[in-house]
Amino acid sequence: MKEIRFHGRGGQGIVRAAHIIVHAVVENGGYAQFVPFFGVERKGSPVYGFLRISEEEIHLKTQVYRPELLVILDETLLDVPDTFAGFLKGGTVLVNTGRDPEELVLPGEPARVAVVNSTLIALEETKRDIPNTAMLGAFCRVTGWADWQIVKKLISESFGPENTAAAERAYSQVRIQHRGDINA
Repeated sequence: MKEIRFHGRGGQGIVRAAHIIVHAVVENGGYAQFVPFFGVERKGSPVYGFLRISEEEIHLKTQVYRPELLVILDETLLDVPDTFAGFLKGGTVLVNTGRDPEELVLPGEPARVAVVNSTLIALEETKRDIPNTAMLGAFCRVTGWADWQIVKKLISESFGPENTAAAERAYSQVRIQHRGDINA
């Protein structure tokens, strides 16, 4: 079972993005679930959620305590210690940032660091500062855990062609740095 934790800010669309992944995995015959955690429910407040993907039925209904993948939609959350709580050594970190992966000093010893400027892509493609669909493209390229063609179809049906273009751009522009042994 793959365990993922999403970190973002209210209004960045982590819930909608995670639901698209869940639907894509299920449509492809797998199992997935997403458990959001909102805390203070206002735009800009830190939010996070827990995603599980499996080839077998998922019975857990708890938070993800040992994520092998962190998807971080807001670079400012890299400095929040809770962002990396329980992160598995050798996992993968996917960050929405304009910086190069080599520039990021991250705790938890990730084996791979992937970066894409989803905010810039979203602004250019959709004219909105909502990086979720671009991050979906990067997620698919970095992990392969959700079928890319199904994800694109779901983005198009839910959000339209501009968001599909943002996802495609992020898919092709994500940069991955390998730092060691890979668990995720």
